[in-house]
Amino acid sequence: MAFEGLSEKLTNAFKKLRGKGKLNESDVKEAMREVRLALLEADVNYKVAKNFTKTVTERAIGQDVMESLTPAQMVIKIVDEELTSLMGGAEEKLKYASKPPTVIMMCGLQGSGKTTHSGKLAVMLKKQGHRPLLAACDIYRPAAIEQLKVVGEKAGAPVFEMGKKNPVKIAKEAIKHAKDYGNDVVILDTAGRLHIDQALMNELKDIKDEVKPQEILLVIDSMTGQDAVNVAKSFNELLEISGVILTKLDGDTRGGAALSVKEVTGKPIKFVGVGEKLEDLEVFHPDRMASRILGMGDVLTLIEDVEAKLDEKKAEQVAKKMLNNKMDFNDLLQQFEQIKKMGPIKGILGKIPGLSKQIEDADIDDRQIDWCEAIIYSMTPAEREKPSLINASRKRRIAAGSGRKVEEVNRLIKQLEQMQRMMKQFTGKNGKKSKRRAMMNLKNMPEMNGGGMPPGGFPF
Repeated sequence: MAFEGLSEKLTNAFKKLRGKGKLNESDVKEAMREVRLALLEADVNYKVAKNFTKTVTERAIGQDVMESLTPAQMVIKIVDEELTSLMGGAEEKLKYASKPPTVIMMCGLQGSGKTTHSGKLAVMLKKQGHRPLLAACDIYRPAAIEQLKVVGEKAGAPVFEMGKKNPVKIAKEAIKHAKDYGNDVVILDTAGRLHIDQALMNELKDIKDEVKPQEILLVIDSMTGQDAVNVAKSFNELLEISGVILTKLDGDTRGGAALSVKEVTGKPIKFVGVGEKLEDLEVFHPDRMASRILGMGDVLTLIEDVEAKLDEKKAEQVAKKMLNNKMDFNDLLQQFEQIKKMGPIKGILGKIPGLSKQIEDADIDDRQIDWCEAIIYSMTPAEREKPSLINASRKRRIAAGSGRKVEEVNRLIKQLEQMQRMMKQFTGKNGKKSKRRAMMNLKNMPEMNGGGMPPGGFPF
């Protein structure tokens, strides 16, 4: 999970502060020394880490903080604000041309995921009502044009290509094609570089000078840490980029690139790649990322994921059955399908305040959903609809058919029963739903009050 190491070290540094009723200057300086070490271990630029901790220290030893009833919380609040500021302060939106098409030039080193993220950006723009056109301006890498065609087909976006002709001419003709065919955004997939190559950089400058793009987005691999920041600095000096797309932020990235790139280059991170699918591109929100780094979760992004990726009609059908206490294993199967659309389980739970710290050491395996599905698929249609039919002999048959243990079958049945019992709390004596009753019961549930995992665990 992204920033896991950094988040853990920052949490440990603040634990010492929370144990003190009053803070003095030496307490704050000692905590900031640990914060600086954590940042450096996360491959954050040295000057950035030094300036960050200096600013936080100056604010944290102020009179208002020292005399506060909860000084440790005040220090964490300051760190949260400064982390947000360090990463740009607020989200940076794409700039659009006053007269279409808007031209977005994608650049980066080879292997950074530039072609894939051109497709991801096209998917995102299509969802916003735009009509993007992908232009194949990489004439050097073998099969680069074919790769873009495959990506374009998956993204549902047309691809303009002219074979091995001059990339500047291809870019010009792509814009002309977009005007003729009603595409309001042109995404130029330029050639990647193995390193900062002057001849190829000059080609990028020629494309920029000729087509005058509204956006020049640099795609960098967040796994490379400080090297990614150096690449961004070099590209920015030569091209004056407008923003950065950070890839692989769903992996075990240390966080150095995300925390350093804005401070070093002055250019914001606009998007982050959070998975392998073409839908796995998110707008970068510095405030939400700061909350995630500090283990506070990210509810807003979770809500947006739910709205974007879940089937609203199916969710509504399951919700109705749950409130009528008629939920069965077929409904549970649908829930598993919806959860899998949202990405790794640990990533989903990490966005929930109060759970993000608890799941760090938890044994959460995405295959658990597959195992649960195997158990349900080994049931007969009648057993799925009426779980009460499942007796001891049926459990043994289901376990054998799914390749799981009888204990696992029992656990899944028990979890469905727990969900059914929980939903009974949402109804009155006559079975009528009461909004007030529902809200009261939700408030009293321990997991809604920061009390940790739901009783019996999650249904996987």
